Amino acid sequence: MRDLIVLSINENSQIAEARRLVSGLARGLGFNEVEIGKVSIIVAELGTNLVKHAKGGGHLIIRSLQWDHLNGFEILSLDKGPGIGNISKALQDGYSTSGSLGTGLGAIRRLSPLFDIHSLPGLGTAVMVRVWSGPLPRNFSSRNLEIGAINLPKPSEEVCGDTWAMEQTQDRSLVFIADGLGHGIDAAQSAHEAVNIFLKNRLLRPSEIMELIHNGLKHTRGAAVAIAEISVNHDVVRFAGVGNISGAIVTPSGMRHLVSHNGTVGGEVRKIEEFTYPWSGRNQQELPILVMHSDGLATRWDLNSYAGLCRRHPSLIAGVLYRDYCRGNDDVTIVVAKPRGG
Repeated sequence: MRDLIVLSINENSQIAEARRLVSGLARGLGFNEVEIGKVSIIVAELGTNLVKHAKGGGHLIIRSLQWDHLNGFEILSLDKGPGIGNISKALQDGYSTSGSLGTGLGAIRRLSPLFDIHSLPGLGTAVMVRVWSGPLPRNFSSRNLEIGAINLPKPSEEVCGDTWAMEQTQDRSLVFIADGLGHGIDAAQSAHEAVNIFLKNRLLRPSEIMELIHNGLKHTRGAAVAIAEISVNHDVVRFAGVGNISGAIVTPSGMRHLVSHNGTVGGEVRKIEEFTYPWSGRNQQELPILVMHSDGLATRWDLNSYAGLCRRHPSLIAGVLYRDYCRGNDDVTIVVAKPRGG
């Protein structure tokens, strides 16, 4: 399965097609028939909400997930419709603004092992669900960070020239993005070569990994690359970036941009340097959020302008950024990380 699939939903026939597609994906990932039935209902309810309530419909974005040998996927529903004025009321069975039975959001929440929603009047609604082919193991929540990501090719391309990866241990987490120069297969080759070097050397510091990637990409067209290391024990972020990968640490009190140097990894690099920034998780009201993205996303976003969004799951944050700031003429990758339970 491709990492992400985007489905436009603006009329009822597309809902039926989405149900068939997602049911087939679930079956291929080892879901049993009962779970496939639940997934089909979730997609039908999400699609129905898009057709009924969103102006011009919206999108379902499906991303594959894996934990050890357990498969799953995430479904994001994004629209720029009128939004929901009272989410708590909308989640109650029997509540409807369109004359329907009013079981949509409530049914989705009951059927989803993980459910989250963000909606603002006049701006639209984002809903996220995650489903798995079996029970999650007890150590599933041992990771320090929750991660959300979007990775999509330029609309005219079949292959995405961006890629991303993460690595988590008990005391450190690494987040990686590579944007191969240009588009298509050659750009993807550069990006995937970079991620392979990253994974083989993930125990090193970001600047050391970047040096190895730079040397390893000299036979390719090159890439923009950024690596962030979050040290849980020391409450710091170490960041090394070359090229136009943007990074920022967001808290309720503001946003701090992470510094990347100009250049192309594997080509001309003016300087490889590692910067250190504070990452504090002591105050529940000030838990930080790391956002990294390629230049397929405009840089003028501000999470704090969306009431309540910083408290939502990273996948919802990535989805809202994609919905509102995707340039639409380039590959786009967005990775959002925040402390688990925050």
